[in-house]
Amino acid sequence: MRRILVWWHRYVGLVLAVFLLVSGLTGSLLAWNDELEALLSPQLFLAEPPTPEARPLDPLVLREQVARRYPATFVPRVPLQIEPGKSVMFRLYALPDPRTGKTPELAVDQVFVDPYGGRILGTRKYGDLGQGLVNLMPFVFELHDALAMGRTGTVLLGVIALLWSIDCIAAIWLTFPAARASSQGKSWLARWRRSWWLRWRGGAYKLSFDLHRAGALWLWAMLFVIAWSSVAFNLRPAYDGVMKRILAHQPEPSREQLARPVLRPPLDWQQGLTLARARMNEAAKREGLRIDFEYMLIYDPRYARYSYYVRSDRDVAQRWGITSLHIDARDGSVSPLWYPTGAAAGNTFNTWITALHLTAMWGRPFQAFMSLFGLALAMLCVTGAWIWARKRRGRVQAALQRAAKA
Repeated sequence: MRRILVWWHRYVGLVLAVFLLVSGLTGSLLAWNDELEALLSPQLFLAEPPTPEARPLDPLVLREQVARRYPATFVPRVPLQIEPGKSVMFRLYALPDPRTGKTPELAVDQVFVDPYGGRILGTRKYGDLGQGLVNLMPFVFELHDALAMGRTGTVLLGVIALLWSIDCIAAIWLTFPAARASSQGKSWLARWRRSWWLRWRGGAYKLSFDLHRAGALWLWAMLFVIAWSSVAFNLRPAYDGVMKRILAHQPEPSREQLARPVLRPPLDWQQGLTLARARMNEAAKREGLRIDFEYMLIYDPRYARYSYYVRSDRDVAQRWGITSLHIDARDGSVSPLWYPTGAAAGNTFNTWITALHLTAMWGRPFQAFMSLFGLALAMLCVTGAWIWARKRRGRVQAALQRAAKA
């Protein structure tokens, strides 16, 4: 078994290192994504109130203004939480051309609006580096999420994440000392403890080996969390296939699309939001739920469904909320409340690992930790490749020596 795991970790790990090096370096930047976006593009992300008493406009009014400005597009999301001093971003989606039926490529797909007056501060095509620094962080995200290769890259990194999750198990197994009589009277645990420390005076190779082994041990829990949550992000069928067999999950809304999208439903945006608020407040009173703030209202024309999100005391992310309910925009029927934690173990587990992956909790200290974690992941990739190269060179030299003697 150990020989098989050594082979797996050596060669599968070598393939993983190429991708995880990119993921680690980009992830260290994405831990500060919001701060870097505001630093690189303050003209898009910052919007100071004109007076201390100024109040932002109704988010639905802002959405309607953007929709009128871009008539050939659909604006499906309304941010309901407007932070002081920050702009509001609306995402645009192209509508099919009524003459040809084809969906055109949009020149811009994000619009940034001053919430105090409705003025458009700027636009961008997400991830298009040709537009300059305004798209540097989106491009970094696309590298991190899909190698900037679209759907193909997403699936590829999902497979890599699945292999990485398995490799995490193999790697920690290989740190265990052999289960034989203890050396010099030391117990198995005492011998394993040595794997957690660095030999500073053993030379460059031993130090690199210890950095790789001990570094992975100290960070192992977070490495596995990031690996498995990456499977959840990029290879959802594999993740669900495992997790839904071992943990309970809450019912999900139907994923069966309508024959034709409903762009103008009988229940309009204002009616949908009013109904959602009423049902959420009723459920909160009935079930003792504390609502901190409204987060988002989304309308999906493929299902004729509004999705209303709030941050509640069942959420773990600090910057957003996924406590939610769904409303059929054709007849006003409302789904039961969906809870991020506390209702089903599978949803609770997924909420925690995704919030950790997205650096969405514990403020700046955790952002700093995750930034350093990304650099540590890159270090594990480099040291692992260097150890492999050194061992390979040693094997080649030994083979040449044997051949020379023969």
